[in-house]
Amino acid sequence: MARAGTASALTLAAVGGSIAVPGLATDASAATIATKALKVAASKKGAPYRWGASGPRRFDCSGLTLYSFKKAGKKLPRTAAQQYNKTHHISARSRKAGDLVFFHSGSSVYHVGIYAGHGKIWHAPRTGDVVRLQKIWTRSVWYGRVS
Repeated sequence: MARAGTASALTLAAVGGSIAVPGLATDASAATIATKALKVAASKKGAPYRWGASGPRRFDCSGLTLYSFKKAGKKLPRTAAQQYNKTHHISARSRKAGDLVFFHSGSSVYHVGIYAGHGKIWHAPRTGDVVRLQKIWTRSVWYGRVS
């Protein structure tokens, strides 16, 4: 029942509606922010990677996520690890477009991107590369939802 309610709230958010059900409006608002952030990240396709850069023309991985969510109206901390600590951690089965994907080695987060659906992320990969859409290449990932 809650799942159907959440889907209804997300549908309303997608078409610009509103809902006055406690708890669900927050989910709809988060979905709208995530959708906006995803669109911002996609609009930066081809922008060069630069370590420590957070836009608007160059990005590192967490700089892209920080910039994208800021443009969508949500503040995130600067580094991938700090962003992971500020998100609501979710399972791979619960992931949705606009959620953050954190790459880790053991307990250390070393990279972040924005989930685009279909096993792909928008991210700023590394020096010499550009912001692009890429398939997730490892199972060593955690997911976080910005709320």
